[in-house]
Amino acid sequence: MAAQRIVIENCAIATVDAQDTEYASGHVVVADNVIESVGPGPAPAGPENVVRRIDGTGHLVTPGLVNTHHHFYQWLTRGLAQDCNLFNWLVTLYPVWARIDEPMVHAAAQGSLGMLARGGVTTAMDHHYVFPRGAGDLLGAEIRAAREMGVRFTAARGSMDRGESDGGLPPDFAVETTEAALIATEEAIDTHHDASFGSMLQIAVAPCSPFSVSTELMREAAVLARRRGVRLHTHGSETVEEEKFCHELFGMGPTDYFESTGWLGEDVWMAHCVHMNDSDIAAFGRTGTGVAHCPSSNARLGAGIARVPDMLDAGVPVGLGVDGTASNESGELHTELRNALLVSRLGPRREHALNARQALRLGTYGGAQVLGRAGEIGSLEAGKLADLVLWRLDGIGHSSIADPVAALVLGAAAPVALSLVGGRPVVEDGRLTTADEDAIARVAREQARRLARIAEVG
Repeated sequence: MAAQRIVIENCAIATVDAQDTEYASGHVVVADNVIESVGPGPAPAGPENVVRRIDGTGHLVTPGLVNTHHHFYQWLTRGLAQDCNLFNWLVTLYPVWARIDEPMVHAAAQGSLGMLARGGVTTAMDHHYVFPRGAGDLLGAEIRAAREMGVRFTAARGSMDRGESDGGLPPDFAVETTEAALIATEEAIDTHHDASFGSMLQIAVAPCSPFSVSTELMREAAVLARRRGVRLHTHGSETVEEEKFCHELFGMGPTDYFESTGWLGEDVWMAHCVHMNDSDIAAFGRTGTGVAHCPSSNARLGAGIARVPDMLDAGVPVGLGVDGTASNESGELHTELRNALLVSRLGPRREHALNARQALRLGTYGGAQVLGRAGEIGSLEAGKLADLVLWRLDGIGHSSIADPVAALVLGAAAPVALSLVGGRPVVEDGRLTTADEDAIARVAREQARRLARIAEVG
């Protein structure tokens, strides 16, 4: 059967390829689920089976954004613990999160994914690590929501086995035993992981953090992931309190601890990595360990400014993450392009920290690297998956910015005219095409109120 084609032309294009190729006016041709051609000027004459031709005048095409760190369930607890650091925020919210169940997680995943997709995310990721007893199939609820939304998804099956009675922060009934966590994680790989080209669903192994997970679980999780050929994810070096905790409990800093448990390597990425010294960054660069940079969440919790420019200089793969919406209430990754640039310029390099094109690369190709999918997504190149976004830049918000990439990164949040995942529209004219936004909002409100009632009673 002949390929069906979508042609987008007369638009600015930022390919984010190895050469950062850009076209002031160019075209993209999509054939079924892959990009067939990208180039300057109008599309080649005479492609067959063109089912849609789009005039992109006044628009910019980029690769779809890739989110590398999130906690969907937190959609139901936005706006709480507004003036806390990380540990106080966790202590405040863990008793609430410990009451989540399958309907709540599905509603929260729908809300989180809806906001991501509306803002140009074509590949989402979630790190779910709270599994209260009797709560139902929480990972399955997220996977179902991602399938319904039509976005590519990496589900990081998290875990915690260090509850309050063992010196951890979460309530004991919200953690698993080490053995149960490892068994459930491998079952998730068996049931859901698809390693094929164009996969819509992959699984990662993801114990939560050094202060909520035993050393045994960290070590055995790394062994499991490498035996099954999947990636590893956790939180790392987020706060000064975490660094102090690691020194007190393990006699070493976070990076040395991760290395001692097998958690440095090209198949690993860590969220935040705010408090990294020169030796830590060199270790990440030497081993190819990736970072999910979450500038808004880092600022919301007062964690600090991650040394992203130094990481990039050292060859560390860096992507962007929204983080959970209880510490980044907007839940939108496209605003993280701007925030990554602005926050980095508050650091020692000031105006020479990041530029607009580096910020766009973090949100696209960098994210693809971190998730291990740079051969499929993250740049606009022939043969790659047709995950792309057409941003509208001809409105009042961007009307006087001549540079389209600067308009996207530095300007107001640009409306998404069209977002394709594998050639399939997920957003058109700023609205989801695969889900009812009003219904998602209504159900999320209902489940948030239900959680608040249950947590108050509990």
